[in-house]
Amino acid sequence: MLETRSPLVKKVLFVCTGNMDRSPTGEALLKEKAGFEVQSAGTWPQAHRRVSESLVNWADLIFVMERHHKEYILHLNPEADRKTVVLDIPDMYYRNDPELIRILKHKLSTCLGIKM
Repeated sequence: MLETRSPLVKKVLFVCTGNMDRSPTGEALLKEKAGFEVQSAGTWPQAHRRVSESLVNWADLIFVMERHHKEYILHLNPEADRKTVVLDIPDMYYRNDPELIRILKHKLSTCLGIKM
């Protein structure tokens, strides 16, 4: 079967701890934008979707919420350092919290050079 995904599509992975609030909010925001294929995952064993080496390898760009998430990613694949960005968003927001959305839009606009 031929792959129909455009080569211009950027694959983005959002990572937080439990994949319950921050990373799913980031995923939902970026999925609205053309040109992105987006997934989210968490670092905890109990995460809704746990980050894996295959997800890390799949992504062109990885947004992690905190520095310890990046350390987890680098444990899975040290070469992911060049494509991992720490957003510095603490675990104090609920999914789709208006302040979380505002912060994510600002940081994603800056990092990706797009209007959110």
